Amino acid sequence: MDEHEFLMLLQVHQGIIHKVCRLYREGREDQEDLFQEITYQLWKAWPTFRGAAKITTWMYRVALNTAIASFRKKKPAVEYQPVLPDLPQEDQNEEQMERQEKLFRVLKQLDDSEKAIITLYFEELSYKQIAEVTGISENNVGVRLNRIKNKIQKLLIR
Repeated sequence: MDEHEFLMLLQVHQGIIHKVCRLYREGREDQEDLFQEITYQLWKAWPTFRGAAKITTWMYRVALNTAIASFRKKKPAVEYQPVLPDLPQEDQNEEQMERQEKLFRVLKQLDDSEKAIITLYFEELSYKQIAEVTGISENNVGVRLNRIKNKIQKLLIR
C-alpha cells in the first residue's frame, strides 16, 4: 500500500473525518487541527493496516481514538460556529440548518463513548461494524444505542 493509494482513500472517505471533527470540536480552527491530527495518525497507522476490517471501519476507529485522546490532552475553548464545515450553506434551508445545529448541540452533551456509538449509527453501520470499531459486543451496542436514543429524545425536548 503506497502513498498514492492512501491519499486516494483519504480523499474518498474524508467525510468520515469531517464528521468526527465536527462532533468533537467547536470552531473551524479546532476542527481543522483535529482533521490534520487524524490524518497524521491514519498515515502513521497506514503501514499496519492489514485489511482485516473494512477501510471505513479502520478509519473510524483511528479518527475516534484520536479525537478522544487529543480532547483529553487539550480542552479547547468553546466557540459556537453555526455553519457546518462539510456541507455548503446554500444546500440547506434555514429550518434544516436549525434542526441540524440543535442535534449537534445535543450530541455534544453526550459522553465520548456515546458520541462514538451514535455517530457510527448515523453512518448506517451495522451493530457488528459498530462493535468492531468500539470494541464492545453487538448486544451491548444495541443496549447502548437504545439508551443513547432515549437520552437524545429527552435532551431535544428541553
